Amino acid sequence: MRTALLLLIVSLFAFHSSAQTAVQYHGALSVVGSQIVNQHGQAVSFAGASLFWSNNNWGGEAFYNASTVNWLKDDWNIEIVRAAMGVEDSGGYISDSTSNKAKVKTVVNAAINEGVYVIIDWHSHHAENYQTEAIEFFEEMATLYGQYDNVIYEIYNEPLQVSWDNVIKPYANAVIAAIRAIDSTNLIIVGTPTWSQDVDVAAMNPITGYTNIAYTLHFYAATHGQWLRNKATAALNNGIALMVTEWGTVSANGNGAVDSVSTADWMNFLCNNHLSHCNWAVNDKVEGASALFNGASTLGNWSSNDLTPSGTLVRKIVQDWNLNCNDTVMLSTSPIPSTASVLSVEPFPNPVRASNLMELRINNSMPQSIEVQWCASWGAILSKEVRQVSEGISNLKIHTPTVAAGIYFLIIATKEGRSVQKISVQ
Repeated sequence: MRTALLLLIVSLFAFHSSAQTAVQYHGALSVVGSQIVNQHGQAVSFAGASLFWSNNNWGGEAFYNASTVNWLKDDWNIEIVRAAMGVEDSGGYISDSTSNKAKVKTVVNAAINEGVYVIIDWHSHHAENYQTEAIEFFEEMATLYGQYDNVIYEIYNEPLQVSWDNVIKPYANAVIAAIRAIDSTNLIIVGTPTWSQDVDVAAMNPITGYTNIAYTLHFYAATHGQWLRNKATAALNNGIALMVTEWGTVSANGNGAVDSVSTADWMNFLCNNHLSHCNWAVNDKVEGASALFNGASTLGNWSSNDLTPSGTLVRKIVQDWNLNCNDTVMLSTSPIPSTASVLSVEPFPNPVRASNLMELRINNSMPQSIEVQWCASWGAILSKEVRQVSEGISNLKIHTPTVAAGIYFLIIATKEGRSVQKISVQ
């Protein structure tokens, strides 16, 4: 009777948890050391999408509507969306503040209704030249939305090659002060030098005097590699929190082919370091970074034929992210517990180096084929091969994939059982 009651309670709790939105469960976000944590003190990593520039007549502004946000939530499973409001360029906030603010408000209101986080982005490369306007804008946003846990303020998209100490930080302090006079708690994200890549520079002289401040990291997989992850690691080690408010699967100019290998390395890095991220961009512009082919509906309801190669890959990453990269859930690729009498696997050495041989000692009850899969911690299958094993104990030598350092999963599957091993690659 007690067991049945306990199972009922667990089932009811599971149903209640699954019915919660991201914001209902995670609540207000806070910065603790180099991590962004939820209301339960858990480090979190959210996956989502960034809209394109909001500027009038640029094309991407057509997606600034509730239907797009709803579709991204329901179909892509986003937990965060970014409204990239253009500032100084033609058709942006400086030339038309009314319509650009209206677009942002539409997205923010939709995100609040859907229970997802929303980044209000001052999408500028020269924000220090528009400090007065930025303060005025963020004061209005904080007044309207400061009471909602959903809202995150991104006060500078991508500074160019300007001084952190003498240009960006003084601007950030002024805008942060204006926001904190109205909203004392919601997360604020600050851009960093060189198109938001020099996070290590910001970490050497971080903003002090305010809580819940994090810093922007941007990357494009076909251009930026391990050297930029090293800069991010240095920043994290120096104690600042990061958020990837914009990233692409292609080159930094927004074009070119999808680099799936580099994207996989980056996703593994983001997952292992609990970094939230928004992909660039929900748009149908004819360029590699766009998620949609030209002419796709601006109201969501996209079929697979509407998605570009980038959009197809990103949708899959975002859909699976919460299952694979938050500590509150198990890896979705390992739903079947193994039975020791059927199949047991002992990998060694562990940790292993990339591209080195690893030996698997497999104890199984009959001769059979097995499938060996290497999976990233965020769920993607990196490699797989089928091998034959004899009855009893078999020793197999396998190659580890050429991957970045981090945590991976080795899945050994047969018709009768499955073994999942966590592997550290150095």
